[in-house]
Amino acid sequence: MTAVDVDIRRQRLLDGLAASITEGGFRDTTVADVVRRARTSRRTFYEHFSSREECLIALLADANRAMIQQISDAVDADAPWALQVRQAIEAWIACAESEPAITLSWIRDVPALGAAARDLQRDAMEGFIAMTQKLTDTPALRAAGISPPSRQTAIILLGGLRELIATTVEDGGRAGDVTEVAVRASIALLGPA
Repeated sequence: MTAVDVDIRRQRLLDGLAASITEGGFRDTTVADVVRRARTSRRTFYEHFSSREECLIALLADANRAMIQQISDAVDADAPWALQVRQAIEAWIACAESEPAITLSWIRDVPALGAAARDLQRDAMEGFIAMTQKLTDTPALRAAGISPPSRQTAIILLGGLRELIATTVEDGGRAGDVTEVAVRASIALLGPA
């Protein structure tokens, strides 16, 4: 089996888990659900992952990398600073809206995994902090008197946005319902002192 075949099988398993989470949530998802949706065997599952929790961690690590890239790609570093903030928030929300069940699983199910997911949580936060600091280190923002936020400020911003999206979706709304308040709060937090 080639490395490409291994990658394809792994991706099918991740897609199977994502479909199962979308349909019924992570808590009710079993390995049997994942392999049925991936059209593969339990043996193949266990060749890639030791548990459904490890599969979830892999799915979310991939999703976080993709989200960071999509947000980064959406921001025009030459645009006025407030527009750059809006572009980043709208891209974040678009990612969350594209897979609301996965977004909620990330925010609600991962903490319940305990130590197994701690590295995922820390790695993801560090990735988003680095993205935030990079996106705010542009000539347009420096000209407006804005410098990259401290690590602590970035954590406040990112944690607040995640929780705002999670509670909105849990309450039956769409992530996009909070766009304007998220943009205003981010501008207030990141804006010139």
